[in-house]
Amino acid sequence: MTIHVVDIEQVTHTCPAFSESHPYDTRRTVIHVIPGGPCRTPVTIRCGTTTATIACHRHEPADRQCGACRIIVTQHTITNRHHEVVG
Repeated sequence: MTIHVVDIEQVTHTCPAFSESHPYDTRRTVIHVIPGGPCRTPVTIRCGTTTATIACHRHEPADRQCGACRIIVTQHTITNRHHEVVG
């Protein structure tokens, strides 16, 4: 499986419309990618007389992809900042 490690930064604020603090800006930064390696179950597709073999992640839904093609996203750090509204 390919693992994507991300940092998440959320900026929250409180406004007159919603009295509770809520996020209005969320940013995700990919900090590291650990490749899963080559596809273990490539798929052969045909169109007329032409055939091609492609990695399963390009053709199959996520639940039918091999372990090498499946993507996992891992949160490294989550930072929450509150934006004070002045005025």
